[in-house]
Amino acid sequence: MTTFERILVPTDFSEYSLNAMRVALDIAQRYDGKITLVHAYDPVAFAFPDGYPAPATAREDLRREVQQQLAAAQADARLVHSSVETHVLEGPPANAICEFARSGFDLIVMGTHGRTGVARLLLGSVAEQVVRLAPCPVLTIRLAERAKAA
Repeated sequence: MTTFERILVPTDFSEYSLNAMRVALDIAQRYDGKITLVHAYDPVAFAFPDGYPAPATAREDLRREVQQQLAAAQADARLVHSSVETHVLEGPPANAICEFARSGFDLIVMGTHGRTGVARLLLGSVAEQVVRLAPCPVLTIRLAERAKAA
């Protein structure tokens, strides 16, 4: 029987990621698993318009902000499940997530925006890259279609 003892949940703090976290928490409860919330960002992407890297203080401010958001998500998750830890990853997000997953995770649960066509081609898809590169199964979660107002 497959068990999911170590579950990795990448987050960009969007409603898509928060929905995926809820699913991961449900799985963790069923399998007595542990959740690890991660946020991956590429510091190279945070540069000044002229191409020079952001100063160290700006990078530290960004890291501190990410850690605060992860701490808030962790506190919310711990209301449901006690075993939740967090990590901040640096580097291209898909690569950083997959490299971190190689440390022994059984499952990755992540949200997806479900973009198609030109939007997907222009914006790319971290979830799609993770599905292709991950060393373990990946469960992608989309938000349910919202009812249209009549």
